[in-house]
Amino acid sequence: MLILLLGVGIYLQVSLKLMPIRKLGEGFKLMWQGRDSKHSPDGKPKSEEDGEISPFNALMTALSATIGTGNIAGVATAIALGGPGAVFWMWITALVGMATKFSEAVLAVRFRETDSTGFHIGGPMYYIKNGLDRKWLWLGGAFAFFGAVAAFGIGNTVQSNSVADALDSTFGLPHWITGVVIMVLAGAVILGGIKRIAKVAGKLVPVMGIAYVIAGLVVLVVNADQVGGAFGMIFTYAFNPHAAAGGFAGAAVMAAIRFGVARGIFSNEAGLGSAPIAHAAAQTKNPVRQGLIAMLGTFIDTIVVCSITALVILTAGVWKTGEAGASLTALSFDAALPGLGNEVVSLALTVFAFTTILGWSFYGEKCFQFLFGTRSITLYRVLFVLAIPLGALANLGLIWLMADTFNAMMAIPNLIALALLSPVVIKLARAYFNGEEVLPGEELDHDKS
Repeated sequence: MLILLLGVGIYLQVSLKLMPIRKLGEGFKLMWQGRDSKHSPDGKPKSEEDGEISPFNALMTALSATIGTGNIAGVATAIALGGPGAVFWMWITALVGMATKFSEAVLAVRFRETDSTGFHIGGPMYYIKNGLDRKWLWLGGAFAFFGAVAAFGIGNTVQSNSVADALDSTFGLPHWITGVVIMVLAGAVILGGIKRIAKVAGKLVPVMGIAYVIAGLVVLVVNADQVGGAFGMIFTYAFNPHAAAGGFAGAAVMAAIRFGVARGIFSNEAGLGSAPIAHAAAQTKNPVRQGLIAMLGTFIDTIVVCSITALVILTAGVWKTGEAGASLTALSFDAALPGLGNEVVSLALTVFAFTTILGWSFYGEKCFQFLFGTRSITLYRVLFVLAIPLGALANLGLIWLMADTFNAMMAIPNLIALALLSPVVIKLARAYFNGEEVLPGEELDHDKS
């Protein structure tokens, strides 16, 4: 599975001649222009653009779903099981994943549809349906089925479970209370649909993301003398086995690769096919512009947020104690900020997980809609909200295992489609950077290849 994810990502990155890495600055520029303002990045009034939410809010909705427990608990788990070298392979996954995320968003906008209520809908199931031959339609159905089910794992029960765990250990709050409170708050947003989700995500994600990064940087300033050593460990143990020490059981290079890539994928979701569902609702007519904005999600999630968590853990020196998950991250923050670290991690985890639940409710809903039609949306929203407290009370080990499994099942149809439709992505990107406009309504030679 991981070989397939990395393989398709490397193929796309090479085919695009490292464009997603080279054009990172342009992506940030377009993101800034695509905030809630009178004009979109296309320079046109918002009323003239297709889509329901601004390009910036589309990215924030996608980020709300990606910045979650993977950034706090997932990074800690990768280090606890794979050693410091796992962080290096998380970075590699992110650089490769930028090309994957770019391609996903380009295809999502290029092949999106308008449903019976007038809303724009897209994602892997639609670029399979509209971009490939009819014989591939079953693949779109498979993605939609796995996506609708996976949303209950990666985007719901995993999140509420991690929050309940963190609030119980920090504040002694019973799991069932946490589950009920999240259910009520998330339900109020989710039942309002994509516009309300995007509005909340557009406010919460930047504020909490910046606050978490600042808290992490404060810890790194306190542990400044350990930062060089942390980077040294990351690069050394990416290619060399790490011996057992303290409560750390030791890790081979394959373990570093496996856990680094697995946690990287879980965190930034490049290749899963989830984020393009949000980007398909963006107010833009140019697929490449939204692709440039979309790839920032992988960069911000893994290169920025996950790296902060990893460096805090490695500079604190407590990662060999045998702790794992969010408790290891909390222990690391607390070592530098006694009495505050636990609260910082618990608050960050709560907000990140809450926004992830919001984003994934939309992903699952659109997958369900593809399978059962527009009338099924309300039923899915209600079921999704009711599952939140159940996740808070479930067994964490089983929940994480199910999340990883369904992630893989989602990714396979999406990666096959990305490989088959890569000529469309390459042609659109080439046309855009050569100053030619190829808009969604125009036919491309490779569309049915």
